[in-house]
Amino acid sequence: MSQAAPMSESTRGLPRSLRDQHTFRQTVVSSADGLAVAACRAFAEAEGAAFISGNGTNKPTGFLAVTPEAADDATRTAGALQFVETAAAGVIVADDLINLVYKLRAGYRANGTFVMNSTTAAVVHKLKDAEGRFMWADSLAAGQPARLLGYPVVIAEDMPSIAVGAFPIAFGDFRAGYTIADRTGVRLIRDEVTRKGYTGFYLSKRVGGIVTDDAAIKLMKIKAA
Repeated sequence: MSQAAPMSESTRGLPRSLRDQHTFRQTVVSSADGLAVAACRAFAEAEGAAFISGNGTNKPTGFLAVTPEAADDATRTAGALQFVETAAAGVIVADDLINLVYKLRAGYRANGTFVMNSTTAAVVHKLKDAEGRFMWADSLAAGQPARLLGYPVVIAEDMPSIAVGAFPIAFGDFRAGYTIADRTGVRLIRDEVTRKGYTGFYLSKRVGGIVTDDAAIKLMKIKAA
């Protein structure tokens, strides 16, 4: 049971019945606002997962939705991303990251970004180059991403983790390669009619996404034994 909000200055001096009604409406509005904020957070999480692996049915088509292929840009299935396989089975080494970066054409590479989950990032963070230098550089400024081989890193928890046959790291120009259609805002409808004595809230958001340039994003695939 919710607790009535304290009366504001604007309600003092009103008849009690009107004060109670005013307070109730304030509480409902506050609840609706809170639901909208929570819904935005939930929608953002769902969108993040869909942009990676969504199947396109009532959700965006993720960039991993079409089975990745080893074939070059000119010969792959439309919408399929190219993968670069790791040199060793089951693990990532420093050279694998370099090979992934330079598999991408220079025009896309200029705007390249790494995408991986936290588990993969913890592994990559420890990798060193041939001179013994860490390849990962933490950000020194608040709000700025860490960098790997000089490129920004985005942490997306819905990316696959390191496992045989998995694609745990993506690298590319995502602005060029993946298009998102987003109707700004969450639509909220309040229903006080369907169930007497109850207030229901219906929330919806329209968003789509699909690979529009499959040459702009590359994937790392973990080699099998």
